[in-house]
Amino acid sequence: MKSYLAAAVQMTSLPDIEKNLTQAEELIELAVRRGAELVGLPENFPFLGTEEEKIAVADKIGQASEKFLKTMAQRFQVTLLGGGFPVSVGNGKVANTASLVSPNGIELARYQKVHLFDVNLPDGNTYQESRTVMAGNELPVIYKSGDFGNLGLSVCYDVRFPELYRHLSRQGADVMFIPAAFTAFTGKDHWQVLLQARAIENTCYVIAPAQTGRHYGMRYTHGHAMIIDPWGTILADAGDTPGVAIAEIDPTRLEQVRRQMPSLQHRVFA
Repeated sequence: MKSYLAAAVQMTSLPDIEKNLTQAEELIELAVRRGAELVGLPENFPFLGTEEEKIAVADKIGQASEKFLKTMAQRFQVTLLGGGFPVSVGNGKVANTASLVSPNGIELARYQKVHLFDVNLPDGNTYQESRTVMAGNELPVIYKSGDFGNLGLSVCYDVRFPELYRHLSRQGADVMFIPAAFTAFTGKDHWQVLLQARAIENTCYVIAPAQTGRHYGMRYTHGHAMIIDPWGTILADAGDTPGVAIAEIDPTRLEQVRRQMPSLQHRVFA
């Protein structure tokens, strides 16, 4: 594992595939021009509309997303995470899928979101992800990269379930991706503290791409794409507008924190 720059992209995706992919390309290019070698896109990067709209064009979104990720990774010679896009699984449902792609356009790892967001919030918004999404039934695996360290995948609502990240930790994770479209209502209170908790308790870097702003109707997201170090220090924060959070992933810092706070060695319950 070497020292390198990683980028967490922040978008305001809309119910418009072409506009979203154009925005994503511009932000990937921005990250690469600033030196990033590992780039993460947020959940719902190619499309953020109603569940009905998503299902109506799910095949198009899925195919366009996979082609886009491979093309961008090759064009910019980066390792690229597509943080969440729908892949049709039949019966009118999709899998919320994260895909990690190499600079030669080969998929390195894939994860289907396990925890689905079925919540009624006090701000009047109701989310019923399970209505159109089939939950994944397998825990994420680690992609072991000689350059970037051991990379673990997750998606958004997963962040509230620490057992998933402990699973990644037991597999030797050095860096955990947490791409999200976190609601504005919950994000103001929970987003940052949850990310820091996952980083601290597993002594890992966290790369958290995010959605921000108004997408349609009453759907607003919190923003604040972040990169956090194993001590829980926020290294980069994209604020509340589209952009990128870029920071160094440093193996020396990782080793230092794990030496100073060897909590992973002190676990009693696996």
